[in-house]
Amino acid sequence: MRLHNLAPRPGAKHRKKRLGIGESSGHGKTSGRGHKGQKARSGGSVRLGFEGGQMPLIRRLPKRGFNNFDFKPVYAVVNLDTLEERFESGAKIDEATLRSLRLVHGSNDGIKLLARGVITKKFTVEVDKSSVAAKEKLEAAGGTLVIRERQTKIASRATLKSAPRKAVKAS
Repeated sequence: MRLHNLAPRPGAKHRKKRLGIGESSGHGKTSGRGHKGQKARSGGSVRLGFEGGQMPLIRRLPKRGFNNFDFKPVYAVVNLDTLEERFESGAKIDEATLRSLRLVHGSNDGIKLLARGVITKKFTVEVDKSSVAAKEKLEAAGGTLVIRERQTKIASRATLKSAPRKAVKAS
């Protein structure tokens, strides 16, 4: 194999569509843009959701109520079969251990243990949440599950409202 023998894979290179090259080509006259109108002009395009000046659907629909999306806790998931293949029997497993082995990464509100797979080894697992099936399987294998107390990151609005304000010096 030499440099002059190299070629792109078949189908990787396409011929550029040549527009405006006569009516018989199929890409002549309007060059595939239809007749007149905003989208036929050069630079003519509309933004996403634009409906020609009509009130867009996204603004016509009512927005009511509370959406909990921003405040919902997000848990990193760890399954029993992962623990079975990565740890020796009798191991103590917590967040620091899972992060060191890169089984958990990124920022999240805690770790949840799920019951996928079969477990035969004894572990002491410390997590924030667990499914009922995972707890049963772990305890059936002779392991123990420790649920950490959840620490709230966001202060409640009631606490913020009742907090005393700083006195302002009158000058």
